[in-house]
Amino acid sequence: MPGYRGVVRGSLVTVPLLTPRLQLRAYDAAADAAFVRDLYSREEVQRWIGDGTQRVRTLGEAREKIRRWQGLYSQHPVHGAWLVRTHERTRVGTVLLKPIPDSAADTAHDIEIGWHFHPHAWGHGYATEAAHAVLAHAFAAGLTRVVAVTHPANEASQAVCLRLGMTPRGLSRAYYDAECALFERTAPAAAPRGTCGEAPLTGAASSAAATEQKGTSDHG
Repeated sequence: MPGYRGVVRGSLVTVPLLTPRLQLRAYDAAADAAFVRDLYSREEVQRWIGDGTQRVRTLGEAREKIRRWQGLYSQHPVHGAWLVRTHERTRVGTVLLKPIPDSAADTAHDIEIGWHFHPHAWGHGYATEAAHAVLAHAFAAGLTRVVAVTHPANEASQAVCLRLGMTPRGLSRAYYDAECALFERTAPAAAPRGTCGEAPLTGAASSAAATEQKGTSDHG
């Protein structure tokens, strides 16, 4: 797998994570479809994701989105699509850790973190807290570098990237065939990229990763 050092550790499930205020777990198509429809139908969320047109309008579309996440990430020891909820079990958002498709190529060399949070949860620092837990999980499992991309005008998510200790790299067209603000963070004492001797994703795996919209959407 690209960007990993040594042996990737972990079981083949989306690993549940806990923070002082939040629980992160795998999505369930039956239990969480209503939240996914609510979150991804909102203009104020979708405006920062991809071209802003891929709204989820029905429960069927929501269940299909969750199943797509499950198919892509649930059988990977590190990647995932996490439902984020408070300890009071209020659903607040999504954090993704996944391959990011290269521009003008059917490959995915790098791994990105992204987050999409419900407007009712903006301004509470949930995105920073949840994404920090996912980054810690990724680096503990052997990932050496994670990137994040945002819409160039999405200052709120760019502020989250900075709070996560990510380094801004300016505007880039390296991914998604689009201009994005690029951020990156490397693991402590990370080995040089590519030292694990594994090839980047290509073909169907890269194409599947590209179906998940780029960008992050949150205000906290």
